[in-house]
Formats: sequence, structure tokens, C-alpha cells
Amino acid sequence: MNYNIISYLIYIPITIAITICVANTLFKNGRLFLVDIFHGNQPLADSVNNLLIVGFYLVNVGYAIYTLQIMTEIITVQMVIEKLSTKLGAIILILGGMHFFNLFVFFKLRKRAQEDLAFQTN
Repeated sequence: MNYNIISYLIYIPITIAITICVANTLFKNGRLFLVDIFHGNQPLADSVNNLLIVGFYLVNVGYAIYTLQIMTEIITVQMVIEKLSTKLGAIILILGGMHFFNLFVFFKLRKRAQEDLAFQTN
């Protein structure tokens, strides 16, 4: 069997599983930030949380599919492992980067919401 095909068959499920795991964690734990940012407006927080999760899936699955092609022919098991580690490592780094970007945005929004609330109470 062609090692490139084997690489694809391993890469796709692992990438999808990692994306789902990270997305579920962000979805569950990000809700609290959004409720705070939107001053307890839970329907709005839930709506924004749902939109964020859809965007997260689109970006990550899109990138995984976009980078699926392996330009070189893989001829050994060692090359399979090396190519998968490179591709999966890139996906994990991108997920981590998106996670920190989301945290940065949440904290900025939360700080702004707290300043707005303090301004309204004065």
C-alpha cells in the first residue's frame, strides 16, 4: 500500500479529534468569559459562543484539508512518522495560537466591559 495514503488516513482522524477536543474545551470554558463580557446576558453570550465555535471549526478543518497534500513520496514508515509529526505539530501550534488569541480578545473585551460598567455606575 502507498505510504502517502496511509499518512492521509492517520492524519485526518487525528486532526479532527484534536480539533473537536480543543473546540469543546473552549466552548465550555469560554462561555463564562462571554457571560461576564455581556453583563450576564446569557442568550447573547451563548449565541456568540456558538458563532465562535463554528468559526473555530471552519478555520481548523479548512487548514487541515488545505495542508493535506504531501508533496514528496513517502517510502518508509520512518517518513510516515516524520511527515505526520510535522503536519500534526503545525495543527497543534495553530490551535494553540488561536487559543491564546481568543484569550487575548476575551480579556480585552472583559476589561472594556468592566470599564464601561464602572463608568455607568459613577
